[in-house]
Amino acid sequence: MNIGLRVLLGYFLIVALAALLVGKVFVEQVKPGVRQAMEGTLIDTANMLAELATDDMQAGRIGDGAFARRVRAVQQRRIGANVWGLAKEHGGFHVTVTDTRGIVMFDSSGKDLGRDNSRWNDVHRTLRGQYGARSTRSNPNDEESTVMHVAAPILLDGRILGVLTVAKPNQAMAPFIARSQAVVVRWGMVLMGAALLVGILAAWWLSRQLGALRRYADAVAAGERVALPDTAGEFGDLGRALQQMREKLEGKQYVEQYVHALTHELKSPLAAIRGAAELLEPYPGQPPLPEADRARFVASIGAQSERMAQMVDKLLALAAVEYRQRIEQPQALQAMDLLHGAVEAVRAHAEAAGIEITVAAAEPIAIAVAGDAFLLRQALVNLLDNAVDFAPRGSTVEAGAQRDASGLRFEVADRGPGVPDYARERVFERFYSLPRPQGGSRSSGLGLPFVAQVAHLHGGRAELTNRDGGGAIARLHLPA
Repeated sequence: MNIGLRVLLGYFLIVALAALLVGKVFVEQVKPGVRQAMEGTLIDTANMLAELATDDMQAGRIGDGAFARRVRAVQQRRIGANVWGLAKEHGGFHVTVTDTRGIVMFDSSGKDLGRDNSRWNDVHRTLRGQYGARSTRSNPNDEESTVMHVAAPILLDGRILGVLTVAKPNQAMAPFIARSQAVVVRWGMVLMGAALLVGILAAWWLSRQLGALRRYADAVAAGERVALPDTAGEFGDLGRALQQMREKLEGKQYVEQYVHALTHELKSPLAAIRGAAELLEPYPGQPPLPEADRARFVASIGAQSERMAQMVDKLLALAAVEYRQRIEQPQALQAMDLLHGAVEAVRAHAEAAGIEITVAAAEPIAIAVAGDAFLLRQALVNLLDNAVDFAPRGSTVEAGAQRDASGLRFEVADRGPGVPDYARERVFERFYSLPRPQGGSRSSGLGLPFVAQVAHLHGGRAELTNRDGGGAIARLHLPA
């Protein structure tokens, strides 16, 4: 499980627990809160009706007097109210009046006349001067059938004449409670959805930042040329720290690697120079070397010195390309201009070797490539030099450029011996070279690796294959 998913699950678990706790407490408080409000209303109603019933209670006509008629009339009245979207057509109060013994003297529904209610808390406590209320099920088997009863004393000069009880089913408030709970649940779900969305976005962003740094580190470990990813905040600081560490480690390894490679490759020309110098040095008692031998050894020293100089120059050029991560300021370059410039740079070498270079294009190439003019021109020069070295005297090296599916392709073809099977996978390795025809000395083995690095730096690739009819063909693919 990646870190983004773990962060998302942890974040959502915390939010879910918090929302569940808050929602549970709030929802559980809705029902008792509504009932408390209803009880307060019933207290006020009971006390007001008790005051209105005093005269009829004192006169002994509580069951058929004006109070009784008005209360019964309320039961028949059509209200037609709309309470916050809920219709209310009839009153929901049930009124009973008991005497000082707890016997029902008046019942607005007419069902409980004569019943002894003295044991009910509402009547029992009120007759003793206390606050009386109770909540009783109308159906013992249904917990939702509870009815709230609130009582108030009927007083005359401080003396209790009886008890008036106002009852209202708790179920009458059920629609309001249900609606409040639905609103709470609905907005709770919206909150959870918003929290989930925020968590997903945060986890995605975190995973994206870490994933970019991980891919960067993997690419660096694999030796690939890759730019530092665009990361923000502390991830950007971490990325820059990784890049600095990479540059320092690469610099150290690069120097060590090139020192070993350079010392290895310089052994052969140094050994040749030292041997020629020893032969040229006169020894007592030995006849001097013939002039032809002296000239041959002097020429060998010069050739090996030139070989070392070229090797150092090419190694420095290759190191400069390999160490670069990207083209800082790419320019729009015309393909044929690059090719003609490279051909002119190699023409003297070709004429000395008796080789003709021709430039052709399958169609007028007006396509541009974005890159470094010097590096691309030098890469083409290396391909042409390599072809001239292997082409037989009197033959032709063909150079050209044409469009392909990926952009632009430069080609340099010769009629030399071609690439042996054993060398096809190694021609772009540093310091790997093949013997030249007619017994020519090997090259530094740095030209083709330079071409491969330039191609990779420009987002392309280089390849060297055998040509139909004999010879080799080198290709440099570049995006348009």
